Amino acid sequence: MKKNILVAIFFIFLSTCSGGAEGPQAYKNALRVHDGKIVPFEVMVDDLRKVDIVFIGESHDSGRDHQAELDVIRALYEKGVRTGIGLEMFRAENQNILDGWTDGTLDQNTFIRAYYDNWRIPWPFYRDIFLYAREKRISMVGLNIPDEIAQKVAAKGFDALSRGELAKLPPNISCDVDPSYMDFIENAYAAHAMKKKRFVFFCEAQMLWDKSMAWHLIAYMKKNPGRKMVVLSGMGHSWKRGMPEQVRRSADYTFKVVLPEAPERNKMAVTTGDADYVLLR
Repeated sequence: MKKNILVAIFFIFLSTCSGGAEGPQAYKNALRVHDGKIVPFEVMVDDLRKVDIVFIGESHDSGRDHQAELDVIRALYEKGVRTGIGLEMFRAENQNILDGWTDGTLDQNTFIRAYYDNWRIPWPFYRDIFLYAREKRISMVGLNIPDEIAQKVAAKGFDALSRGELAKLPPNISCDVDPSYMDFIENAYAAHAMKKKRFVFFCEAQMLWDKSMAWHLIAYMKKNPGRKMVVLSGMGHSWKRGMPEQVRRSADYTFKVVLPEAPERNKMAVTTGDADYVLLR
């Protein structure tokens, strides 16, 4: 615990000393999956303007991925799109903290401490996104659920949750994991090495994340009609079979999925069932 506090203090110091200057654009082009054409970043953005939700996948510790997220957010904002940002990185129960940050009433050091209470990845990876949202007064929305609930489901299954724990989740959330979803999780996470029961629990935890974050996203959009959302989350949540599928099942919003190029993934093997665009260097 003491070590974690010292690490957090170090990154607070680092962030206050290094400013929030934007870096060079992370990706210049994108593979448009439906026709296999490589298009300029700006062409992709013009297409993204047409939908209600843009899901952007990330590797949490990739600076390039976070710069790409900021590039998309900035490009949409500068084209006059009324934008909000959905975050896997913040729990929905801490929405008041995000509101205080974007309306300018919460100071940076207090916010960074709250950030580390919600997320483990060092603040500098996400700093420029949060600073840009604050500068432009772009609403940010916490989508996540308490860590201890997801961890319990991964270890013991959804049925192990108590009434008190279920009360911390969106209403009517279940974990009906079907074989196709299990195949998706197995491929996305190489989880086949787990024992059968443990793997099912792992799938349930992933499904719980996807469904809960989709519920929080939809709830926010219903309260804020006309606002287009850019959702930042890990690859497994952002692929079409993850959070986007849960949105499709529950609401009539249009969306597109953008994934960053990854050396371990053959971009030509990505199908329209996975994503709409793959960012290219």
